[in-house]
Amino acid sequence: MVKGGDDDSGEKSSATNPLGVAKVVDLSHTVDEQIPLWPGDPPMKFTTVANFKDDGYYLRKFSIGEHSATHMNAPNSFHANGVGIDHYKASDLIRKAVMIDVKDKAAADPDYAFSVDDLKAWEAENGEVPVGSVVLLNTGWTQYWRNPKKFFGLDGKGGLHFPGFDGETTKYLLDQRDIAGVGIDTHGVDPGQDETYATNTQMLAKPRIVLENLTNLDQMPATGADIVIAPLKLKDGSGSPATVTGLIP
Repeated sequence: MVKGGDDDSGEKSSATNPLGVAKVVDLSHTVDEQIPLWPGDPPMKFTTVANFKDDGYYLRKFSIGEHSATHMNAPNSFHANGVGIDHYKASDLIRKAVMIDVKDKAAADPDYAFSVDDLKAWEAENGEVPVGSVVLLNTGWTQYWRNPKKFFGLDGKGGLHFPGFDGETTKYLLDQRDIAGVGIDTHGVDPGQDETYATNTQMLAKPRIVLENLTNLDQMPATGADIVIAPLKLKDGSGSPATVTGLIP
């Protein structure tokens, strides 16, 4: 398993969870002040506002960008007339998931874009992507979580280099498989070199689900699992940090 610097991420005992699943997997990074930040995004900051000595209890406030840490994007982040994160119903956020491992190809090319041919090769082994599922791409980028330069693939000229979904593949998944969304362990479902944000714009035009900065995808099976997504219900939010949980039967 590739570790991302966070605590243990799974529960194997079905006796300890009321859902009766075989394993519960935490797909979210812990939020702290050292999380890698998209260039120009506001820093994550905790501020203590009450302490035991002076107040008899402990309380902090926090400040974080809507697209920082493990997070879900909302349509209004890419479409002027799009809805906010509070538009999504609870029933929208419990989904079947497939996990596609592309670590080897991403390691060979940081600008790797998941292609339709790659998808068809995966389906030849695992079956068609189910309608209404979320497609999770495991690029192996979690290993760079504590190394922002490597995580973003900064080239010194402002360019970003990390893997993602090719826009044509996203169109195919929407048109031919009617998926509910996509997710990835990088800071963008679009490759770093795609400044058109083809996957984000297509997904959020529907609107569907976009998850970024996931972790522990190595613990998810190729098929058969479910995910539960819990963003903050921010009024008109362009996105939100989210807790994403994998449920493996």
